[in-house]
Amino acid sequence: MAAFTSHQTQTHFLSKLPTTNKPTRTKPIVTRVRMSYQESGPSLAVVGVTGAVGQEFLSVLSDRDFPYRSIKMLASKRSAGKELSFEDRTYTIEELTENSFDGVDIALFSAGGSISNKFGPIAADRGTVVVDNSSAFRMVENVPLVIPEVNPEAMSGIKLGTGKGALIANPNCSTIICLMAATPLHRRAKVTRMVVSTYQAASGAGAAAMEELELQTREVLEGKPPTCNIFNQQYAFNLFSHNAPILSNGYNEEEMKLVKETRKIWNNNNVRVTATCIRVPVMRAHAESVNLQFENPIDEETAKDILSKAPGVVVIDDRASNHFPTPLEVSNKDDVAVGRIRRDVSQDGNYGLDIFVCGDQIRKGAALNAVQIAEMLL
Repeated sequence: MAAFTSHQTQTHFLSKLPTTNKPTRTKPIVTRVRMSYQESGPSLAVVGVTGAVGQEFLSVLSDRDFPYRSIKMLASKRSAGKELSFEDRTYTIEELTENSFDGVDIALFSAGGSISNKFGPIAADRGTVVVDNSSAFRMVENVPLVIPEVNPEAMSGIKLGTGKGALIANPNCSTIICLMAATPLHRRAKVTRMVVSTYQAASGAGAAAMEELELQTREVLEGKPPTCNIFNQQYAFNLFSHNAPILSNGYNEEEMKLVKETRKIWNNNNVRVTATCIRVPVMRAHAESVNLQFENPIDEETAKDILSKAPGVVVIDDRASNHFPTPLEVSNKDDVAVGRIRRDVSQDGNYGLDIFVCGDQIRKGAALNAVQIAEMLL
């Protein structure tokens, strides 16, 4: 079994959240020496820096020693003027405006679809390469939708230093976590149908949802009525259909993202995908049950071998001790964990597999994937 990569070297507000659903730290928190500043590096901007993913952008940039010559911390007018510490400097958060991107090479966006729709094209017109974490541009033709381990070729025409800006979309967190595991198997045996059931953490709804889950848990344990500001029902000690709007076909938006994004990323409109997305009271890591049907046969031992060698994937599949991936084990980790690898007995021969996948929604499901995209531009 491969070892996880764990990153505990940067402290930000997420570390103040409850220890429930968070792993025991195996390393002490240490003070980082600022190593990322380089005169030859690109200039960066982080849009939505005060949010859960915005803070994780900074953590990942620091953990991976991403080179930069300057970095702008951008947020709403409400946050402008506040100070933020990153590596060995204190920055003043600036209000996001149309002039925020002058001289910026790469902008990491995670401030919601409306902000991305307004400011993403403005930044690209100023020569900035935008890596956007919202759904604003994912299904826009000619905007690459990229998971670096899966389809890096999609952004091959985008370069820094040309003065030409661009938009690159980060896929939905559930899509990233699913396809990190499904794609290596797809390359070997060609997936013809995929059935996904997701068990999605509070982090997918933002920092406020994470805080509300903590608050509700305390309230319920104390016999008080739970505060329901983010969701319209009790979240603690409960689960419910994903809170995304329901569409005319009966699917919700989150489920259709998995359908449409998979087809775009795999460049295959014929693959059949269906999904059911559920919100569960877990802090920051998603889990997914994935059933795969293949054009060509693939047995479970071959699948396990393929997955064990796949970049960004770790196999946790110990039947003897009934040990398989859990959200706790992948929280604050880069790798997506895969287990419960078994032949689908409802299909004849080796044409179907069931797998169980867990991944940190804030990290690989959002911030890490975006920073990996930025790394490909260097």
